[in-house]
Formats: sequence, structure tokens, C-alpha cells
Amino acid sequence: MTIEKPAPASADIGVTGMGVMGSNLARNFARNGNRVAIHNRTVAKTEAVMEKYGEEADFIPCESLDDFISALTPPRCAIIMVKAGAATDAVIEELASRMDEGDIIVDCGNSLFSDTRRREAALRERGLHFVGCGVSGGEEGALWGPSIMPGGSPDSYKRLGPMLESISAKVDGEPCCTHVGADGAGHFVKMVHNGIEYADMQVIGEAYDLLRRALGLSPAEIADIFAEWNRGELDSYLMEISVEVLRQVDKDTGKPLVDLIVDAAGQKGTGAWTTQTALSLGVPVTGIGEATFARGLSSSPKQREAARDFAGKAAQWNIEDRDAFIEDVRQALFASKIVAYSQGFNEIQAAAEEYDWDINLGDMARIWRGGCIIRARFLGEITRAFEKNPELPLLIGDTYFYDKIVAALPHWRRLVSLAALHGVAAPVFSSSLSYYDGIRAERLPAALIQGQRDFFGAHTYQRIDKEGTFHTLWAEEGRPEVEA
Repeated sequence: MTIEKPAPASADIGVTGMGVMGSNLARNFARNGNRVAIHNRTVAKTEAVMEKYGEEADFIPCESLDDFISALTPPRCAIIMVKAGAATDAVIEELASRMDEGDIIVDCGNSLFSDTRRREAALRERGLHFVGCGVSGGEEGALWGPSIMPGGSPDSYKRLGPMLESISAKVDGEPCCTHVGADGAGHFVKMVHNGIEYADMQVIGEAYDLLRRALGLSPAEIADIFAEWNRGELDSYLMEISVEVLRQVDKDTGKPLVDLIVDAAGQKGTGAWTTQTALSLGVPVTGIGEATFARGLSSSPKQREAARDFAGKAAQWNIEDRDAFIEDVRQALFASKIVAYSQGFNEIQAAAEEYDWDINLGDMARIWRGGCIIRARFLGEITRAFEKNPELPLLIGDTYFYDKIVAALPHWRRLVSLAALHGVAAPVFSSSLSYYDGIRAERLPAALIQGQRDFFGAHTYQRIDKEGTFHTLWAEEGRPEVEA
């Protein structure tokens, strides 16, 4: 097909990058009453989108970037959907050099939030708005309604927000989209969302593994159990798709497809980013971290092969009460899931304080209720918890979640113990329980660690019985203590 030169200022918004996500976002915008300019560096991709989807809506295809910018109504809104990193920087510069003061560039890819902060500051100096916008929901979400997490300036949201809200998922009539906060806040929240996703997927995997090993259940039988759980407080998108995966039968062999998939989990980096950033902020996200490490372990074939014959295989499982064991797994799964979300929200709180972001945590839970990968029934309870107390320091301290944790504790402890006794790795189940026990402890062994640090590095310490900072001259006779 031939792409004609578009009329100036004929589009409400534009999308450059016509991969699956970019083209689906463009289709979503168009279906919801927005006039959409589309562009791709390779013109053939733009032509392919028009040939396949041109009848859906009145798209405005653009052959060149100059045509693309010209087609946008001022103040211009241009969304980029390209590979994160250098490619994103290159496209941003190409757009910025053609734009006027007050125009808006939106990065809807999975960029690292620190890159977004850098880009936003640089474009602000040039009089442009830059919005790092998290989009969750995958290809289907992009097309039919994702959860959208835009950062950037409040002024940019006045222009961009109504269009983003129009294409977002809706729950109880509310759009799953809100202005998150300044500069990189949107991409930060999306990063933590993905980190929680890692933990959520891993605990479901651990539940599956324990049910299979302890009870000898088939994938289809475990799918039935998960389907039952999905009708209650564990109702979530990830549980729903786990049922579908476990029920899938390979058409060639007649075997459960999950048994034919190589047990090496991939990752694109957001779980690692969440863990690394939490370390720099001093926030324990043990569930997310262990889930990320579990993927790394699964994808270490040489090390796993070297350890294949290691000692540790325990006696056969002998579960006398099948239903009680299944309930242990369910309770441990729910408790570990609560801990992962609690830790994720603590990381967002810490970043908001560090980077001066005014993030409404209740709103974050609200916009995750629909469209996104971690959408779940209990996100409504998280929203209510932060509405009751916007300064809530610990999600598991909210009455609803605390009561759930207390009810789960005997099941959780029993399951983690059984996993350890039978030599089954359950890293998120066990680390989440350890986190709970650590956070509730009146006194931790960190006092000894502070003594060690002061001994070898004169790092000083504080005392519980008097004010001040102290250092002990450990190597001197009598161990004299001095104020630092």
C-alpha cells in the first residue's frame, strides 16, 4: 500500500514502534475514540498494521518521523514502544529535536526508572515533558485494557491522562490508571509490580511442586485444586492461568505439557532491578529476591548437573491427611503472597521518600485490580488498608492481613518444616516465614553484628540504655568504651 502524507494536526496521539505491543496500544487508543498516528522506522511494519487492522478505525499512518510529528495535535503526545536502553534514547532524541515547548514524549516500555529520571530531567531543560509510563497486561492487556502507571509532571497528565484512562482496564467503573508521581515514579512502580509478579509466580510453583511430590497428584488434579482456590481469597489472574497451563495436554504425546517444558525459567531483568534497588534502599524484599534467585538457579544447567547426585534425598512422603496437607499449602501460599506484596509496597514507600515522590499507595493497589498480571481479589483489601491509614508502615500490620497471617501460621510453619525435612526447595515459602519472624522479633542478633563491625572497622554502635554513639577499644586491656 502507499502511505499518503497525513494532514497536519490530525491526530490526538501517536505511537511509534509497531511491534505487537505498540500496534495493540494504537488499536486500543483508536477503538476508544482517539485519532491515532502510527509510525515505524521500517515502513513495511506500518503498512502491515494498516493492511491487517486498517478497517478497525481511522488510523493515520506516517511514512517518516517528520510526517508523524506534523500529524500530532499540539501539545503533541508521542508514545514510543521500542527496546529499552540505547534504542529508547535514540528515538527520544529524534522526537525531541522535532518538537516544541510543552510537547510530551511517553516511554511505555520497561525502562529502568533511573534512566527515566535522567531522561525526564534532560527534556525538562529543553521545555519538553517526558513521561515514563508502566504498562502491565501483556499483549492482550495492551489491546483490551491494561493497568497503566504514568509518571512525569502533573501538567503532562492533564493532556495525556484522559486518553490513557480511556484505554485502561476498568474495575467497578474506575480506570486502572492514575498519575503515579514525578519523573521516574511510574516506571519504578511498574518495576516493583513485576518484582511482586516474580514472587507470586514462584509461590504458585512451590505450591504445585509440594502437592505433586507429597501427594503424587497429576498436573490435572492440581489444576482442579487451584481452580477451587481461585474461587476464594486466592482469586487472581496468575492462579487462573496456572490452572490452564496445568490442564494443557500435549497433542503429540498425550502427556501433560508442563512435564515436557524445560524447567529453566527466563527473566527480562525487572525482578533483578527490583531486588538490586531494594538493596540500595535498605528494604528487605526477601520473597522477590528469592524468586529471582530461583529463576537463576533453574537456569544454571552446569551447576545443577554437578549437584545431581548430592546427598539430601529424604524418606518418602507419607501424608496421612490429604485434605489437611492441601490446606497447609493453601494457607502458606496466601501468607507468602501477602508478605511479597507487603515488601513491595515497603520498597515503593522507601523510594517515594528517597526521590520525593508523592505516591498514593492505595491508588497503586486500586489500579492493579484489573488489566495487570498481578491482578487479584485481595488488592481491594490493600486499597482499603491504605485508605484507612495512608502512612501504614507495614501492610501485614493492617488488621485484615494480620488476621490472615495469624490464621495461616501453624499451616505455614508445618509446611516449611515438611519441605525442609523432605529435601524440597521452597525458597519463597521459607524466606517469607523467616521475614515474618524477623520483623516481629523484639530483639535481633544485629547487636552482635554491630559489635563485630565496631571491632574490625571502628564503625561505632548505639546503646539501649543511654544516648550517644560509642566505640569500644577492643584490643586494649579492659576494653574501654569511648564516645564516638
